[in-house]
Amino acid sequence: MKIASRAVGRTGLHATELGFGAGALGNLYKRVEDDDARATLDAAIDAGIGYFDTAPFYGLGLSERRIGDALRGRRSQVLISSKVGRLLRPSDGALPSERYGFVTPMPFEPQFDYTHDGILRSHEASLHRMGLARIDILYVHDIGAMTHGAQHDHFWQQLTHGGGFRALERLRDEGAIAGFGLGVNETSVCMDALRETRLDVILLAGRYTLLEQGALDDLLPACVRNGVSIVIGGPYNSGILATGTRGRGPLYYNYGPASPEIVARVARIEAVAAAHGVPLAAAALRFPLAHRAVVSVIPGLGDARRVAQTLELYRAPIPPTFWADLRREGLIRPDAPLPAGTETAQ
Repeated sequence: MKIASRAVGRTGLHATELGFGAGALGNLYKRVEDDDARATLDAAIDAGIGYFDTAPFYGLGLSERRIGDALRGRRSQVLISSKVGRLLRPSDGALPSERYGFVTPMPFEPQFDYTHDGILRSHEASLHRMGLARIDILYVHDIGAMTHGAQHDHFWQQLTHGGGFRALERLRDEGAIAGFGLGVNETSVCMDALRETRLDVILLAGRYTLLEQGALDDLLPACVRNGVSIVIGGPYNSGILATGTRGRGPLYYNYGPASPEIVARVARIEAVAAAHGVPLAAAALRFPLAHRAVVSVIPGLGDARRVAQTLELYRAPIPPTFWADLRREGLIRPDAPLPAGTETAQ
């Protein structure tokens, strides 16, 4: 089964429903050899995955370099997004082997900068690292109180009064990029951004999944009204929707240990999945795609074996009765669209 594609906002671009999150190729938590990274990317392209998302922060430039090296000769086959909001500054001192969760040899340190000039410098630096003439989409990375806490207002002012959004509008108007948006883990800052500028697409990690659907309250309806597309990052909510609750390993949710309440809810979902013979991870991949604002789901993929497994999950048959039972058990919100074969999208 070919991976379907969907139009991305008003950009004229199309993204495959199943995309490639390239954080793992920045050596997230463990080292990935260059040859293995290249084999992973080649396997994804050969399988028909046509959307790849990276960022300067992922491995402090390592993920972008690997993406560029693998995709440079196949540029016409793929859509590429990267991010702005952090500049990578050279570091002359001794650096630990693991920084910010990445086991990377890259001699840089990140510095937040959402200003007009910072956005333009970040875009140009990404082009140079990747060795590409064009990046299709830029996301403003990790803006919001979830990342910045008490400093959020300071960085938000950089984006608004400091010209960060204006720089992105300029890049889009000049045709240097096809579109821009936010790449975040929270919805409230997305609502604020929608009031400030015309976004094309939002990469929303972890906030519209099989486990939680709070984005239905305001963000997803607002995106439909404004023609803004959604890319879903973190479809497994940091892993718990991939592993389930029945194994021996630690359970993670939202970048930390899962609470007893989250574990109990996932266990209930898992029980319904087992009764229908549905892999929990397959349901997690398919669920967000039922919403008409969602154009792609991009799990993190760190090796060729994981690419093959993810394709199997994407193509796994899921009976309509599975979704109906989840709704009857109160495990999917009544207003959440269900995948094809049950109810029509909202």
